Amino acid sequence: MDRLKATIFGSMKSGYYFRQLVFGAILGALFITGKIKSSPDLPLGEIAMALVSTVLYPYSRFVYESIVGFIMGNNLFVVPGLILLLVKFFTMIMCWFLAIFIAPLGLAYIYWKVGRPTAE
Repeated sequence: MDRLKATIFGSMKSGYYFRQLVFGAILGALFITGKIKSSPDLPLGEIAMALVSTVLYPYSRFVYESIVGFIMGNNLFVVPGLILLLVKFFTMIMCWFLAIFIAPLGLAYIYWKVGRPTAE
């Protein structure tokens, strides 16, 4: 079981994982800050959900980027930078909020791709 966890959670490139984790932490901090400013008492469930979303965000983003990469291929699209940044920010927020639902797909794919025992 430990080998399985190490294979699944350690198979993503560390630079990619760390970068996505930083973005997830920023989104989590923005979410919690917004909640604190709107209401002085923050339910522990919302904090726990924000932490879970932050931890699962890199895997959610991995699924999103894999699907977009499959659909778009190696095409290059020339769009204004502001539109690109707005779309990128929207997809980051979407992946963070839906991480609890999307990330299991990424973990299952990583297990299927890397962690399956081979037939001998």
